[in-house]
Amino acid sequence: MVSQIEYATFAGGCFWCMVEPFDQRPGVASITSGYTGGNVENPTYEQVCSDTTGHVEAVQIEFDPEVMPYERLVETFWQQIDPTDSGGQFHDRGSSYQTAIFYHNEVQKEIAEASKQRLEKSGKFSKPIVTPILPAKPFYIAEENHQDYYKKQPFHYKLYKKGSGREDFISKNWKTYPDKAKLKEKLNPIQYAVTQENGTERPFDNEYWNEESDGIYVDIVSGDVLFSSEDKFDAGCGWPSFTKPIDPYQVTEKTDTTHGMIRTEVRSSNANSHLGHVFDDGPKDKGGLRYCMNSAAMRFIPKDKMEKEGYGEYLKLFE
Repeated sequence: MVSQIEYATFAGGCFWCMVEPFDQRPGVASITSGYTGGNVENPTYEQVCSDTTGHVEAVQIEFDPEVMPYERLVETFWQQIDPTDSGGQFHDRGSSYQTAIFYHNEVQKEIAEASKQRLEKSGKFSKPIVTPILPAKPFYIAEENHQDYYKKQPFHYKLYKKGSGREDFISKNWKTYPDKAKLKEKLNPIQYAVTQENGTERPFDNEYWNEESDGIYVDIVSGDVLFSSEDKFDAGCGWPSFTKPIDPYQVTEKTDTTHGMIRTEVRSSNANSHLGHVFDDGPKDKGGLRYCMNSAAMRFIPKDKMEKEGYGEYLKLFE
């Protein structure tokens, strides 16, 4: 049975920066950049930026709540913005860059309000959380050059996200990397060397290189879900290899120029654990990528133990 598709609408400042965090995530069917919240029909980008239409830049997401719960989308939204800023976002000032959550039904309203209350009580920010939670209004699709901007103009997008101050704000306020002294007590020597010192374990002499059971692989530090056995394949390299992560939001890719090579390093997003590297020599019929991971950076949870360990929602991967 196909689940009912729902809409989620978020305003987080410049809509260029609000597509990538949600894109390619499981259960997300599409993301559209546009304008909403105002009273002018079919506004142009120039009209909205003039702050005379009442509209804000926003993204509208089509998603399957059975696969990607609305709660997780709201949590992702908070992690892209400064929710204490009522005058815009970062260097983008004006009413068209204000933040908001636009709910499409009462369930979404309750989830969003509860999430906002938790954020307020967490004490993460010393200033009040000012992002409003509002009923959805007509959404007008932005011009084509604004759609999927991070894909169309990747170089400029990265410069913009960095230069605007958004990237540094996210790193400073939404990333809580674990204490390394405590990790030395928690992890064994090879796990610490790999995840914290960018080490590499020996091929064919690691825990999961030939693991064939059904299950998921999670970050050894944070427990965040990384890969599924459904996407694991024998690359002949001696390390566990996968065609893709379960949720791209949970991994970060960076250029690695160590050892006289140019490679793409893969790290876990929340814990910043070094996981391994991704190469373009994977199965062509599965996208052509090979995520070559270190066993020591992960923990394998068999399918029959996923429910007990709190990962029951991912059992859908094996249906």
